[in-house]
Amino acid sequence: MTPLHEQAPAQVATAETDEQTAVPLKIEDWLTVIVMGLLSLITFANVLVRYFTDQSFAWTEEFSVFLMIVLALVAGSASVARNRQIRIEYFADSGPEKRQRALARFGALMVFVLFALIAVLSVRVVWDDFRFGETSPGIGVPQWWYTIWLPVLSVAIAGRALGLFIRRGRQP
Repeated sequence: MTPLHEQAPAQVATAETDEQTAVPLKIEDWLTVIVMGLLSLITFANVLVRYFTDQSFAWTEEFSVFLMIVLALVAGSASVARNRQIRIEYFADSGPEKRQRALARFGALMVFVLFALIAVLSVRVVWDDFRFGETSPGIGVPQWWYTIWLPVLSVAIAGRALGLFIRRGRQP
């Protein structure tokens, strides 16, 4: 293993963050790889089928959109844990260290509140999809198969934001 001072800056930031999180960031990294691989395979298979048969798989568009949403949420979770979410760096990275830490904690707290709220409210959507027997428009599978992942991944993002809030509070 290469010492931290010999690694590239991006590797150092990732290595330091991975050591500080209670839940390994490799979970999000591997989920990203798996989802991207599935998207690539589905799209490639659909292109081949269309080219050779002038037909297409009906389920590929619906499933691809679902996978892209999952990918966005998983990447959001990783960016929150690594403190790489969107911010105005002029305000976030300037001024006294105490102010920077307070702004970082405030941002993490707001992300936590937002995704905790999304998780709570999306449970209702999942319940309605299940209770009323909603089916997906493309292939007719139960809609809750897709919507169940919104509260699950929102809880993951909220957990990552809470972890970032706690880590920023421990910094001197």
